[in-house]
Amino acid sequence: MEPPVDEFSPQETPSAGRLHVIAHRAMLDVSRALVQYVARLLQDERRRLGTPKGSRALTPFWQAVLILRWFRGAYDIPRLGRDHRISRATAYRYIAEGIDVLAAQAPDLHEALDRAQADGPAHVILDGTLISVDRCAEQAISVKGEPIDAWYSGKAHQHAGNLQALSAPSGVPLWIADVEPGSVHDLTAARAHVLGALYAAAAGGLPTLADGGYDGAGIGVHTPIKQPARNQTLSPDNRTYNQLLRGLRCLGERGFALLKGRWRILRHITASPSTIGDIARAALVLTHFEHNWLPGIR
Repeated sequence: MEPPVDEFSPQETPSAGRLHVIAHRAMLDVSRALVQYVARLLQDERRRLGTPKGSRALTPFWQAVLILRWFRGAYDIPRLGRDHRISRATAYRYIAEGIDVLAAQAPDLHEALDRAQADGPAHVILDGTLISVDRCAEQAISVKGEPIDAWYSGKAHQHAGNLQALSAPSGVPLWIADVEPGSVHDLTAARAHVLGALYAAAAGGLPTLADGGYDGAGIGVHTPIKQPARNQTLSPDNRTYNQLLRGLRCLGERGFALLKGRWRILRHITASPSTIGDIARAALVLTHFEHNWLPGIR
């Protein structure tokens, strides 16, 4: 692996009456190859927009460093801007541009399923997660006809966005859907974004494994068998089926853990909740690069 990229805090010369600030070296724990990949995407975007050479405050390389620092969990964008000697507004704009450029490289659902079928796995895993967000007041009507806070998740007892994703049996995430408000159930979100394509994939020999939250999803989506009513026990065959299903799902369900563990920005989003899907898909592209999963990068 290439050595990590060095990043320096700006130097400040102490003077009379001012606080003595100590400059220090920080390390960005990503490979230089990843920084260069993001920089190439940014350079291509500048060419597409017709940006004159030298008119930006940061080169594509240093803009890529700024973006990757943010994805790694440096949440304070104004501070990042100061580190790179750019204004707060420019820092926000550069990071937003990076999200858009990276998210555009993410595979759509049909591309992800086509590749999964070509690679020959026995199944894919459907899973959902909640991404914590700052409070966002947006009213919606529940299935019972009552007004509710759309982004509040009763399951997690916090404001959040609901993301649906497909992962390979190895746990590498393959595809991420657009975000739904936290009040939306996993099955409802899956019906809106992915189930139709999964039925077609199952017909082609690629079934989907999912947890009990997707019970009733339909043909080709395998979920655990529920415990019978009135304290009855499952038959040995059904218990064995559930145990096998759980064993096959467990590695695949580490997809979100992989994304959140590596790209800490996904642990809590302070931007508009509507951007969660793009941020997650940008993180997906970064993950694919690091796992040699991008087409042409293997």
